[in-house]
Amino acid sequence: MALEKVITYSHNVTENGHIEVKEITRIIEDGKMLSKSYKRHVVAPGADTSNEDERTKEIASVVHTKDVIAAYEALVASHEDK
Repeated sequence: MALEKVITYSHNVTENGHIEVKEITRIIEDGKMLSKSYKRHVVAPGADTSNEDERTKEIASVVHTKDVIAAYEALVASHEDK
């Protein structure tokens, strides 16, 4: 009876550069899945990715360009003015 914990990730990138991260944790015993749970969070353009999984870091390094970060910061600033 061997228990195994398997963690995988699913990613979605939104129009404004947010990376939606879904962490999927599966508990498997002798090849049969006993449970599955999810955790979700969003990585905004320019956010610190040092605690993210390697794939999320790779996506951020490509998607979060200087232009995307500047556009996101301008959007946030425009909402703060209201």
